[in-house]
Amino acid sequence: MPKTSVEVKIGNILIGGQNPVVIQSMTSTKTADVTQTTAQILELVESGAKIVRITVNDEQAARAVPKIKDMLIAKNCFAPIVGCFHYNGHILLEKIRECAESLDKYRINPGNVGFGELYDKNFEIFIKHAINYNKPIRIGVNSGSIDEVILSKLMDENSAKSDPEPANLVMRKAMVKSAIVSAKYAEKLGIAPNKIVLSAKASDVNDSIAIYRELKSLTKYPLHLGLTEAGSGTYGIIATTTTLSILLNDGIGDTIRASLTPGPGENRTTEVIICKQILQSLGLQQFCPTIIACPGCGRTNNVMHREFVKEITNFVTIHTPLWQNKYSSFENDIAHLKIAVMGCIVNGIGEGKHADIGISLPGDTEEPCAIIFINGRRVQTVKGEDIITKFKQILEEYVDNRFSVTKTI
Repeated sequence: MPKTSVEVKIGNILIGGQNPVVIQSMTSTKTADVTQTTAQILELVESGAKIVRITVNDEQAARAVPKIKDMLIAKNCFAPIVGCFHYNGHILLEKIRECAESLDKYRINPGNVGFGELYDKNFEIFIKHAINYNKPIRIGVNSGSIDEVILSKLMDENSAKSDPEPANLVMRKAMVKSAIVSAKYAEKLGIAPNKIVLSAKASDVNDSIAIYRELKSLTKYPLHLGLTEAGSGTYGIIATTTTLSILLNDGIGDTIRASLTPGPGENRTTEVIICKQILQSLGLQQFCPTIIACPGCGRTNNVMHREFVKEITNFVTIHTPLWQNKYSSFENDIAHLKIAVMGCIVNGIGEGKHADIGISLPGDTEEPCAIIFINGRRVQTVKGEDIITKFKQILEEYVDNRFSVTKTI
């Protein structure tokens, strides 16, 4: 399904329209800690995030924003920084104009802006500053903080029906309506349609998919996708991947985030890596060569196979940026480079034939030698204890021959 959203410029990044899907992330540091926040932004950008959101929750955080921007620019980092506001954002933007000017986008949660007349007044302050400083906004609805006025009205209407709908369906409608009503109100206040991004994140996979499909059918605004409060570990990864993959495969979504809770000692960049893997698995973008590997079975020398897969994965991860810098054609052809590491002759050339280059390792009952194949054809057999080293050398030779035009400085 072709993307049909309006194009929005966020700092130096274009989203929406026919632009590629952009990965977004968010810092977990205290924003008032300028050094730590800057360091984490740089880390996230280095890992592949194109847009980074920071919380602006108090005056100290707001005053830190221009300092963070200055430090990023000094480090030659120009990734757009988004201010995430809840409850008091209108006060902070009004009081600390340097913050309003330094941010590249404002995230507004309609459920946390205020109620009744206060909602209108506070929302108007957000839009006033967005217009004054020529900033786009993201109206970010969240299932944990839905606009109470809209939700209560829809709940009352639903209760009066002879056959009421389930509560989660009413919640979906409230989230969609909250996003659209707020966007239309922002336009009424004078902000241009190409300055608005929408998101409506729920914590349930099916709710999220239904909500975003409805938003896509009713609006032309770019959509930021995410599963809120996704959790941690394999559950959070699988739930996020399921949600984003289904929507992206439908042509829905312009920016994405994996809102995962990092495990103890786990790096924040994991969520960026997950997003990259989702986009690459769907064939939407390529970030590194694809490594095909069988799962192993009773035929496989599992110790050798697993060590080999890990070693080659690390080798390719380290060498990818080096190859990109060295070869002028590598970046354009990266989508076509597939490397196979198969565990035995059964999973060798037959199942790995779609790879550009691969190796079939000896199974437990096979002769201790490995078959190297290129484009599905057997080209070499290697033996000995240093099979990994030999395959790395052959792989480097293959890359050098295939991407032989060296970049000129």
